[in-house]
Amino acid sequence: MTINPAHETYDTDVLVVGSGPAGGSAALLLATYGIRTLLVTKYGWLANTPRAHITNQRTMEVLRDLGVESEALAVGSPSRLMGDTVLCTSLTGYEIGRIRTWGTGPATISEYAAKSPCEMIDLPQTYLEPILVDNAAARGAKVRFDTEFLGFTQDDSGVTARLRDRVRGEEFTVRARYLIGADGGRSTVAEQLGLPFDGRMAKAGSMNIVFKADLTRYCAHRPSVLYWVMRPGAETGGIGMGLVRMVRPWDEWLLVWGYDIEQPPPEVDAESARRIVRDLIGDPDLSVEITSTSLWTVNHAYASAYSSGRVFCAGDAVHRHPPSNGLGSNTSVQDSYNLAWKLAMVIRGEAGPELLDTYSAERAPVGRQIVERANLSRDQFGPIFEVLGIGGGSDHEAIAEGIAAVNAPTPEGAKKRRLLEEAIQLKNYEFNAHGVEMNQRYVSAAVLPDDAPAEVWEQDRELVARPTTRPGAKLPHAWLVDARGERLSTLDAVGDGAFTVLTGLSGGVWDAAAAACRADLSVPLRVVRIGDENHRDAYGDWSRAAEIAEDGVLLVRPDGYVAWRRATAPESERSAQQELLGALRRVLAR
Repeated sequence: MTINPAHETYDTDVLVVGSGPAGGSAALLLATYGIRTLLVTKYGWLANTPRAHITNQRTMEVLRDLGVESEALAVGSPSRLMGDTVLCTSLTGYEIGRIRTWGTGPATISEYAAKSPCEMIDLPQTYLEPILVDNAAARGAKVRFDTEFLGFTQDDSGVTARLRDRVRGEEFTVRARYLIGADGGRSTVAEQLGLPFDGRMAKAGSMNIVFKADLTRYCAHRPSVLYWVMRPGAETGGIGMGLVRMVRPWDEWLLVWGYDIEQPPPEVDAESARRIVRDLIGDPDLSVEITSTSLWTVNHAYASAYSSGRVFCAGDAVHRHPPSNGLGSNTSVQDSYNLAWKLAMVIRGEAGPELLDTYSAERAPVGRQIVERANLSRDQFGPIFEVLGIGGGSDHEAIAEGIAAVNAPTPEGAKKRRLLEEAIQLKNYEFNAHGVEMNQRYVSAAVLPDDAPAEVWEQDRELVARPTTRPGAKLPHAWLVDARGERLSTLDAVGDGAFTVLTGLSGGVWDAAAAACRADLSVPLRVVRIGDENHRDAYGDWSRAAEIAEDGVLLVRPDGYVAWRRATAPESERSAQQELLGALRRVLAR
């Protein structure tokens, strides 16, 4: 029997399963938008290991829009402590090379700074999740720990989820309008929903060892998040390198080592973990406190659709990949940023349900891209080993011989040094992939393309961020000045759950058009006039980035993406109203 939604009582509007970066940000966004939200997690608390950590500029922009950027900055490690990624035989051993990473090098620092009002930081998941979930609860979301998702059924008007209280052992149901499965790489929601996946799981085995040790003397002079260590045995389940990762400078760390996926998972006790740590550090007498160990697998899988009916999946539930490029938690937060405003507007009756179809259309290609990129980055350590003449199973002697050959004062040594430099520079596609992080372009019914020629990429699309006001691209960042003389970004003028009509001082025709749209559609719609006393283009940054005339217009979505643009104002106020209203109707599936 189909239930009539007009007479149905729901326990919540949206049920979110999972409290990680995708689930926590979904709950925070929906609560911020005034939507009744219930977040459930089967665990007793939030992340207890630092797992994901690289937090890129786009994710920081999302946190800025949510008003929690300052909390992230207060607990994250700043970019100046992230950048000297080291390749070595151990932290006390031979240094093969360094890579200026995460936009901290002379060639990239200004490019990163010009593209966003936010800086990249290192924010371990143990710090990110409390920011998201605490603020979600403070803004009205209900949060239940020790609550396991068992399954769901859905119909035309809602979703009924079966849950189990793990403390009492009792099962119960929750009726929601929509369900978001943000329950990680082994997602029960995605499995029960039958989402189509490409790729393969469990390509290789890895172990995490979280430990405390004072490594100041080995790291403070070359501050980095990542120290890649070439050791015998590193090829087992891995990439030929072990990893010593900074969690907190310079006394809390996470070490990554491999294991053979074809064999039973190893049991890693404290003593064997200490042995691995001391070997990679190169200090047999190092005082080490092991705080946790865990096993995980390297995956290469992505969903080609993120939803079915009233059930949506986000985060690792739909894109599963190694941590290369630091894309996991970032893409998860951005999935939720794309979905939450659409759910909110549909639930409030401001948009048609067809708007929700654009979530898969826009985010599934991004998920595929980052899975492919992360796995390719993992493979791109290979050329370094080829130059050194070492392969899987290399022992200390073979590694020493390879390094000696590279350092030989001979023509052959010179050739090897050039090849090694080229191989190391290839890792920019992992550690300085600004374009992968910022050049996401959406194609869907919620984006109305104009008649501009096809976008031409004059620089490497994966390495260099290219802002544009084309529909389907994120609004470019440009610094403005408000009435107090304080700087604000163009990104600060949009978002906050509302559409924005962005024009210039001479674009007054769009004020009346926006008012007509608000009256006709009853949607939140602000007007921003670049050049007025609160949005002065004091540096001229916006005039160089706008790609439209001063009286032209951009229709910017709540997630900061351009939905529609018109290069110049039409001849009449009535035409402006008709065009803007038509654009909004199409974007909102009205």
